[in-house]
Parts: sequence; structure tokens; C-alpha cells
Amino acid sequence: MSKVILKAENISKQYRLGTVGTGTLSHDLNRWWSQLRGKGDPYAKVGAVNDRSQKATEEYVWAIKDINFEVKSGEVLGIIGKNGAGKSTLLKILSRVTGPTTGSIKTRGRIASLLEVGTGFHPELTGRENVFLNGAILGMTKAEVTDKLDVIIEFSGCEMYIDTPVKRYSSGMRVRLAFAVAAHLEPEILVIDEVLAVGDAEFQKKAIGKMKDISQGEGRTVIFVSHNMAAVKSLCTRGLVLTNGASVFEGTAEESVDFYLSQNSSVGNIRNWSVDNAIGANGIKVLEFNVLNENKESIFFIDSKLYFKCIIENEILNESIDITIRVKNSDEIVVFTDWIQIFKNSDSKKSKIDIGFMLEEKFLNSGSYSVDLIFGKNKKYLIFKETDIIDFEIEFGKDVKDTKRHPGVNYKELKWDVKIMDEELNMLT
Repeated sequence: MSKVILKAENISKQYRLGTVGTGTLSHDLNRWWSQLRGKGDPYAKVGAVNDRSQKATEEYVWAIKDINFEVKSGEVLGIIGKNGAGKSTLLKILSRVTGPTTGSIKTRGRIASLLEVGTGFHPELTGRENVFLNGAILGMTKAEVTDKLDVIIEFSGCEMYIDTPVKRYSSGMRVRLAFAVAAHLEPEILVIDEVLAVGDAEFQKKAIGKMKDISQGEGRTVIFVSHNMAAVKSLCTRGLVLTNGASVFEGTAEESVDFYLSQNSSVGNIRNWSVDNAIGANGIKVLEFNVLNENKESIFFIDSKLYFKCIIENEILNESIDITIRVKNSDEIVVFTDWIQIFKNSDSKKSKIDIGFMLEEKFLNSGSYSVDLIFGKNKKYLIFKETDIIDFEIEFGKDVKDTKRHPGVNYKELKWDVKIMDEELNMLT
């Protein structure tokens, strides 16, 4: 049975808005006087919720509030949430970059963290010297770093520039070298923020493979923050969802991603705009976009037909308009793309165009989907693009009983042709 290697109890972090520092001199004196009397921080009882979209009404804000979770040895915990939800703040506390306002962190073993591009690197030192510097920051001896040096350099892919000052590195090269150091110095807990997004596709695949080796092969623990839901699903064993600084869900990686996507499906299945507020540019306005089933409802099953409809206002005359629909799944993978070309030759200044198409039943599997709408002109020029213009969810239908029989994006029941060979005659019958 795996033992708990990290435990967070009631972790909260409070910041003062608008200025640098903990507060004014009077606030510091109030804290000191409360501490002398054996009482808690008087400002820990106040503070706004961490909602970046709201106007500040208080002087203090809780970046995170009362976070509790445990991580066992060998687990990979994915922390997901919107920008500003408190993910990076939580990782900085776990990495001891900053201390919590309230609560405590209990860990077993060493923690290596990769929070920002080039964290712990000195720009004037060479890549080789920074490997030793970063290793020392992570608590390694010079002998340990020397023993792993060749492997670190080879994994980073920066061998040609290893004796060049880091200030001449690109951001991607810094991430490569920093990750190589953190991953090869055998920490019991590896903490990684969104920095892998800076690297190229080849390095991201290599880094994810290394993190799998660390957790599955070596039994070490990884805490991973990413906006790439596909990476979270493939790498993580558990997930923690943060919203406005609070933990709102904890479960398997699959369950956590589904919960996060369902909570952030803010667009919906039917969208309408007035002419004045319509989205668009350069003579094109989108007045309506919706997805409905055959009963004109926004409830979808695998065995439902899906009807897509778009109404636009067009002011472009005597030129072809290209309208592209792109459907993506929850991992931001494009399921399919199709387009239509419309030519309008008229003396009128404006015209409304109603277009649509249908997807047959059992075309898409269950899951969350979104639609991008792209307008072009004469097969050459982009007019405008609206990503995630609409979201929809497909559930299992009444005729679909075996939910594990058809994994994947498409739900297809194939027609099999079976022929049995006679063993004696060696013939097909």
C-alpha cells in the first residue's frame, strides 16, 4: 500500500491588492500586537474571494483558501483551473518559494520544482554552470550533479550551447535544461507548472514520457499543472480542480477534466445576437449559431441527429465568402473540418444568409465538443475567426448500453464479414 508523501492541510494564502508588500506600517503593528496577545492575524478574517473578473472592493484577497489534499507515493496529481484560479500560488507554497498565510504542508523527501522559465538560472553563467547551480538549489551535492551531468545535457538537447551563457538561450532552451536538471536529480516529489507549454512538440512528448517513467517506473510523485487536458488525462492518475482559489472537485484525472469542462461550458447550445452586438468583422456579422437535435432541443445522445445552423449578415458583394466549421473534442483535437463557399452578386448593401448541415446519429461518441467558425474571402484571405463559438455535450443514448465498447472520437458499428475456414479441406466456406 502506497504511503502518503505529501499532505496539505487548510492551505490559504492572502495578498494585499494594489501595492507591493504585506501592508502599511499600521497593519504590521496591528499584527505584532495581536501576536503578543496570543491572537491570530487580524487581517486573516477579511479579504475578497479570488475572482479576477470582479472589481476589487476590499484591500486584501485570498489567492487560495482552505485547500486540503493528500498525494501518495507514485501518484501523479494534475491541478487544473482557469487562469488566476490559484494553481501557481499553490505550487509555490508546495515548493516553499513562499509560505502559506494559514495551514501547513507535510512532506517526505526532497521536492524539485519547475515553476517558471529559467527559475534559478543565472543569465551570465553557462548552461553547464547553471546545471550545478540549479542542482545545489534543489539540494543536491556536487558529486550527485557530476554523476548525472552527461545524462542531463543529452536529455536537454542543448549540448552545442552547454558552455554558452544562458542569457543567449531561447526560452524553450532554458525550459529544456531546467526540466532536465529537475527530472534527473531524483527528487521524491517533482512539481511542474505550465512551463512545458514553452517547449516544442518533440520536447513536450519527451518530457511527458520522462514524467511517466518517474512516476510509474521509479515510484516517485509528480504534481502537474497544465491547461492541456489531453496531457492531464494521459499523465495524471488523479485531479484537483480549483475555482476562484478554492478546491471544488477531486477525483480521477478523467473525472476532474470532465468536471472542469462542464463548469466552464459558458457558451451553451444556442446563441443569438442583435445586429449592433453581433460578432464579426469586415462586412460579416454572425446573428445566430445553434446546435439542436431532431426535436429542436439542446439535449444530445449518441443516437441523436445533430443540426447545426448559422445565420449571418453579409455586406460583401461580388466576392466569394468561405465559411468553415471546425468541431473539436475536449482535448482540443479537431474531430472534423468542412467548409462551404457562397457567392453573392447583388446591388443590395446587405443580405441575410441562413446555412446549416446535419450530422447523422452515431457519428460522434459521448463527450464534450466545441465549434470554431472561420470566415474567409476568395479562398485566400481571412475575414475573421471565432473560436469556441458554441459548446455541446453528447451523452449515451437509450440504444447504447455498453459504454466501454467504443472508445474514441467516433462511434461506429462496423459490418463484419466473417468466413470460416474448413480445417480438412483448407477451403473457405
